[in-house]
Amino acid sequence: MTNGSFFVEPQKGESALAQILVDHLTFAYEGSFDNIFEDLSFSVDTNWRLGFLGRNGKGKTTFLNLLLGKYEYSGSITTSAAFDYFPYSVTQGQMQLPAADLLEEWKAGCELWRVLVELDQLRGNAEILYRPFRTLSPGERTKVMLAVLFSGENDFLLIDEPTNHLDQASRENVKDYLASKKGFILVSHDRDLLDACTDHVLVLNRKSIDVQNGNFSVWWENKQRRDQFARAENEKHVKEIGKLKQSAAQKAQWADRNERTKIGFDPVKEHDRSKGTRAYIGAKTKKAQSRVSQMQKRIEREIEEKEGLLADLEEPAELKLMPLRHHKERLIHVRELSAAYEGAARPAFSNLTFDLMQGERTALCGENGCGKSTLIRLILQKAGMGKEAQKTCALPGRQKNGMNAGFPVMKSGVCETAAGLVISYISQDTSMLKGSIQAFCRARSLNESLFCAILRQLDMERVQFLKNMEDYSEGQKKKVLIAASLLTPAHLYIWDEPLNYIDVFSRMQIEKLLLAYQPTMLFVEHDVRFREQIATKTVEF
Repeated sequence: MTNGSFFVEPQKGESALAQILVDHLTFAYEGSFDNIFEDLSFSVDTNWRLGFLGRNGKGKTTFLNLLLGKYEYSGSITTSAAFDYFPYSVTQGQMQLPAADLLEEWKAGCELWRVLVELDQLRGNAEILYRPFRTLSPGERTKVMLAVLFSGENDFLLIDEPTNHLDQASRENVKDYLASKKGFILVSHDRDLLDACTDHVLVLNRKSIDVQNGNFSVWWENKQRRDQFARAENEKHVKEIGKLKQSAAQKAQWADRNERTKIGFDPVKEHDRSKGTRAYIGAKTKKAQSRVSQMQKRIEREIEEKEGLLADLEEPAELKLMPLRHHKERLIHVRELSAAYEGAARPAFSNLTFDLMQGERTALCGENGCGKSTLIRLILQKAGMGKEAQKTCALPGRQKNGMNAGFPVMKSGVCETAAGLVISYISQDTSMLKGSIQAFCRARSLNESLFCAILRQLDMERVQFLKNMEDYSEGQKKKVLIAASLLTPAHLYIWDEPLNYIDVFSRMQIEKLLLAYQPTMLFVEHDVRFREQIATKTVEF
């Protein structure tokens, strides 16, 4: 990433005393093919509620780790602020302990009463501090960690994607809570959260960096105006360069032709010429050549002014999808369905009724643990566990304390899928992604060149194709699963939280794709903006 240096003047009432000054920062991981940051300079105020944006793999989490002093780098990061980071790391041994026993390990000097005050603001019950951490839902774990994070004083807090895997109710809690705080960097791809909780944005563009007042929507509106201006300026320069080149070529041709007439002439046909006219012709030719030289300099200036105009333009490639048409209109029929896992004390869900018709995009909505993923697994089983789904992604059973607890079974009711239904499936889980892109494509019978082309359209750098997938960021892993699903022709696309860790720009790109091709879908997604755009029907659990 090339340098982009910006400073935003503090607004009235803001403190300008505590700042983070980044000067000529350059960083690459040891053995890496490319720099994550190159000659990066900017400054931010630690009193801000700062939204941190950028495409997957641009280095957002890496930058937070640099602030924490985890890596060596060139350049400087200067600040008097102390940092703390969300999420806290939890070992397998700690998972067996209650959060109350982990407070001091997570945050030195943490006081329980302060955590309880923060937990109350998050609408969390104090009893979750005393249950084994492994038994807490994703939303409860997030509440506990945020309560600990904000229980200190004068820290500048680094919050890395706090709403991944959270249901809508938990997201609303986190949104309301963060909107009441200040003094943090929030890494998130949730547009609703960014709009509600931030007053400044720090954006890693393709070739530069932006630091601006306002939330995501304000920045996005400004960016669209800048991009429109850049396109217009680029078009103007292209036209001017074309005119200058044409004119320069004509004048150069005339000068060359004129120069050739200096020596040798027919005294009968050209009776008005003499040897004395050579100097006159030479002077005219020299003047014409000088004009050509001036035009070349103007062309160079125009090209120089044109350079970089489109460097940060966000024009995502047009993705394609290959949905199949099924001979039946009703693809899934569910009536008064109850399902559970073997040995479970209670059903995962009960008395669920809905139909999925061809062309519908149905969103499954409800709290974490209400049975959305269980329903998806049951449907995949009924469709023969979906051969195409298995090619796209491994089909896991329910995870319980890190152990596979098997597949769900119907307790009562009806769950029917159309005969011969081809399914393209995206799982929440990315842990199975290991090894090379080549091996992944071979195992799933995917065309490697087409697969890599889709990843490029999702803005993954070619250099990533040389790495093993376990070294990818979580967002890049999700893009692998999305690309595999897009490359799989199917009657039905079942996506279980596909957008966790996916950057804002790719989310909008995928929205555009789904609205253009209108595939039949059954999906779980807690990004409210995505759901509002895509779902034609909602099934509430």
